[in-house]
Amino acid sequence: MRRQNLALVLRDVAARGPLSRADVAAGTGLTRAAVSSLVEELHAAGLVTELGSAPSGRPGRPGRALMVGDRGPAGLGLEIGVDHVGACVVDLRGEVRAWEHAAAPNRDRPAAETLPALARVAARAARTAAALELRPAALVLSVPGLVGAAPGRVQHAPNLGWRAEPVVEPLRALLPAGLRALPLTVENEANLGALAELWHDPAATDFVYVSAQAGIGAAVVADGRLFRGARGFAGELGHVPVHPDGPACACGAHGCLEQYAGEAAVFAAAGLAPTTDDPIATLARYASDGHAPVVAALDRAGSALGTALAGAINLLDPAGVVLGGAAAELGEWLLPAMRRELAARVTIRPWAPEALTASALARRAPLLGAAGMTIHAILDNPITHAAGSG
Repeated sequence: MRRQNLALVLRDVAARGPLSRADVAAGTGLTRAAVSSLVEELHAAGLVTELGSAPSGRPGRPGRALMVGDRGPAGLGLEIGVDHVGACVVDLRGEVRAWEHAAAPNRDRPAAETLPALARVAARAARTAAALELRPAALVLSVPGLVGAAPGRVQHAPNLGWRAEPVVEPLRALLPAGLRALPLTVENEANLGALAELWHDPAATDFVYVSAQAGIGAAVVADGRLFRGARGFAGELGHVPVHPDGPACACGAHGCLEQYAGEAAVFAAAGLAPTTDDPIATLARYASDGHAPVVAALDRAGSALGTALAGAINLLDPAGVVLGGAAAELGEWLLPAMRRELAARVTIRPWAPEALTASALARRAPLLGAAGMTIHAILDNPITHAAGSG
């Protein structure tokens, strides 16, 4: 009960602060005496801080204003992408306090060559956090592949060329001493992107999130919770067949969505050679200039995405669909064709065009989701940190 009440108070302060103790009592339904005791425990753990007087409009001496702390426990998110590595630190207020990003040619690169670069950006983010008096409570790593139930391994990341690849212990050995003892988990990038969207807009509790760049993944949020499937592999939208007699896919099937809407497919359809520059930015630049082959290729990709998503919508009945990841930056050219296909194929129920949107978080979402997982774990269970604060 105390754990639940600590979480109740901490989440109320995080959502509505700054608040007085009286405001927290009114918002949570707890007695003022109970709130005062809980706040003292949260304050001792460095989870809330007092800012000064908080006028309440009620008679008597004003209370002290409470806010979640901008020091103390924090989330450290890590990311391996096909062409980059990244790290970020988020505090209990949900504010990004450190952001590190480095180009890295990770496609078909062994983990032993990728992880040292990731460890370096993690170390830089950790140094920034320390200077801000923030201490990471856990690390979450985002990867563009299937994670599943095997602890510490990436089950399959085709664009990295990894299969059953151990990453947790090899990465831990490369991290600075202050990070090695922390919990370290691995998560699929689309799942993390979906969680970031959920936390960015808590009112959106039922949606399909699509993450597209080199590959195409998806995640399903239902009733405010991530749906993982029986083995943790839910969301493999990129291998839904769009045209069963289409070209062969690396997965062994034919006509998969990635063969029409993946980054390489769009470049090929537009007649462009692969580039070492940012591929999505390159496509956006060409499309903005009115380059007809690129505009046509993006329209074709949007049509394929809409076709695949229509089946997901008919099956799952989500309230909305969010186009996320780097592909959100191409929404101007992808969304019209996607909406056209959805209008034609989602016929068993009303479907509003505005229910399909491009993410405002775009390619930042997976890394924000990775750091946010730790923050939300603390908000849900602050007693663990309160117990270890002394």
